[in-house]
Amino acid sequence: MSIEYCMPSLGADMEAATLVEWKIKPGDIVKRGDVVAVVETDKGAIDIEIYESGCVERLLVAPDTRVLVGAPLALIAGEPAAATTSAVPTAPALEPESKPEPAPTVAPAMHGHVKISPAARTRAHALNIDIDKVHGSGPGGVVTLQDIESAATKPKPSASDSMKAVIAAAMARSKREIPHYYLSTDVDYSATMTWLTRRNAELPIEQRMLPIVPLLRAIVLALKTTPDFNGYFKDNTYKPSDAIHLGVAIAQRGGGLIVPALLDAQDQTLAQLTGNLRDLVNRVRAGRLNNRELSEGTITLTSLGDGGVDSLSPVIYPPQVAIIGAGTVRERAWASEGKIDARPVLTLSLAADHRVSNGRSGAQFLARIRDYLQAPEKL
Repeated sequence: MSIEYCMPSLGADMEAATLVEWKIKPGDIVKRGDVVAVVETDKGAIDIEIYESGCVERLLVAPDTRVLVGAPLALIAGEPAAATTSAVPTAPALEPESKPEPAPTVAPAMHGHVKISPAARTRAHALNIDIDKVHGSGPGGVVTLQDIESAATKPKPSASDSMKAVIAAAMARSKREIPHYYLSTDVDYSATMTWLTRRNAELPIEQRMLPIVPLLRAIVLALKTTPDFNGYFKDNTYKPSDAIHLGVAIAQRGGGLIVPALLDAQDQTLAQLTGNLRDLVNRVRAGRLNNRELSEGTITLTSLGDGGVDSLSPVIYPPQVAIIGAGTVRERAWASEGKIDARPVLTLSLAADHRVSNGRSGAQFLARIRDYLQAPEKL
């Protein structure tokens, strides 16, 4: 029995991606978790994994083809079997973006869901214009040659502009659909900073812990006793996750923001979190991630520690149900045991989904994070 391997969703804001490269061929044996292809989205080049084991029967989509989320990419046999050698695109995907083809000799034909005249279609391929983004002014919405020429003269958005549009759409949806509530707390960060300085002094430079890592570890430990903040809200139901895939908001070179996840953070030591976070940042800057890192995050941390702001009120990244914001550690007046002195203080904020949790449980979650940061030896 054959199984359709379909274009995965790499985030709530994704509608389609361009297949860049196949890493498999008909007849190959694949295992769950193998990287089988590279696709291009507004977030960069993404390695996509397969979720079924078996034998590759057929590749349904050619490289340079733009494919809708959920459209079949390949056929996989559940048991190793003789595979066909066909790799001709037959899936309901959009036409290859950059490969010209002879102009048809018949009147306006369908291109995906778009009616377009033969001359316009040929010209669109020559100019490398995405027909699906052109508004047709002809009878019945047919895309004409003039429509293509007009589209060619419009300035194309930069990658940064595209990323901003994607982020804006996702955040607008989040604020529209998710009933947010917000909490914040100040944390005396002196114990963590003293501990971090002492620990890093004992390590080689390349192994020294990044300042954000104690906070990542504190969040992971706090989540183990507050599961209402780690999971997904889908189909009007909250689905908690046993695994903690901790998303980290990372700025891309040239602008834009991306939120890949540190997968299975609950199993990682401080040293492992440090190494994996460095690797994740480097791959974000190089534009090379995999689909699980982009699609399976269960909660997110966004930090503006280098931005000079005291606090922030973040927006939940759907289908997650919570996000934590961290401001800049600043020296402030701090009252303790009847005395006032200057201490480094970190303001943490929480935005959470009121369909899943409430202010009381949110306060407990923040308090647990604070307690771990004030006793860093427990991390």
